[in-house]
Amino acid sequence: MALPRIAIIGFAHSPNVAGTHGTTNGVEMLIPCFDKLYAELGIARTDIEFWCSGSSDYLAGRAFSFISAVDSIGAMPPINESHVEMDGAWALYEAWVKIATGEVDLALAYGFGKATAGNSDQTLTLQTDPYTVAPLRPGASALAALQARAGLDAGVWTEADMAAVAARTTGASVDELLAADYVANPLRAHDIAPYTDAAAAVVIASERRARELVANPAFITGWDHRIDSPNFGARDLTVSPSTALAGDTAFGDRSRAVDVAEIAAPFTHQELIVRNALRLPDSVRINPSGGTLAGNSLFSTGLQRVGYAANEILTGNAGSALAHATSGPLLQQNMVVTLSDTTAGDEN
Repeated sequence: MALPRIAIIGFAHSPNVAGTHGTTNGVEMLIPCFDKLYAELGIARTDIEFWCSGSSDYLAGRAFSFISAVDSIGAMPPINESHVEMDGAWALYEAWVKIATGEVDLALAYGFGKATAGNSDQTLTLQTDPYTVAPLRPGASALAALQARAGLDAGVWTEADMAAVAARTTGASVDELLAADYVANPLRAHDIAPYTDAAAAVVIASERRARELVANPAFITGWDHRIDSPNFGARDLTVSPSTALAGDTAFGDRSRAVDVAEIAAPFTHQELIVRNALRLPDSVRINPSGGTLAGNSLFSTGLQRVGYAANEILTGNAGSALAHATSGPLLQQNMVVTLSDTTAGDEN
């Protein structure tokens, strides 16, 4: 069955910075994003028929943190709103479903987080098994180091391969990067995305509304989300079956030679894992935005990847794109979205 013709038509995000003066409710970061989208699309706040947010009470250090963020929208007149305790990419999926059901034509998904407000590396431990892993308090970087070591020992990648990923973002040479000291052996500082504060927002619309508002809608041609076992000992950490399956479903029988791919990989070796799982050809431009290595803004990182991928089409820089989002420890959950300047029906 063909997917409904739905497109991404707008993207905005606050700067990925190492610290902000705003509170953990995200309002200060979100309002400029919303205002930018209203102005670019020529719409008003009341034109949005459905809102969905992605955030975390654990990260914000407060209960029902998403309720506070509604101040950036305004609850009057009454709004149609929902929330997911995940990255904003999953909020966008809920918005996509809302449009697919025919209930609304125009929706906005947003994600926000103030990752630098506490020890995010340790906070993420709460995602691990509460009986066998969490009591050991392994930080996210320590777990990633175990995964990187597994790949090195198995000969799946080398430290030079990892450094080449970072070199694309930092502009430094591979040799320079390899000369740096380890932070969590075998990870060096350039292998680990720095935690940053940011918010992001994406506007999604039915085909009719999309063509009314923008010249080059980024039509969604495939979308899937899969999950691997949370038990690290039950899976091979050097591969990502869930990414492979999500990619197979999202692409279907279409070519994988997309113009650009935005991959959410907070560690250099994880980009290698995702790229291999998606079987992307060498011609694909990977993370022209800088990717997650430019700033790991928890709960908006995945949504930013979708937004950046869509923006390549919206601006006419690409005809097709892919976006990837991840959640959970060591690439446990993975989402793949494929985009095109034509609809799925046109392609077929």
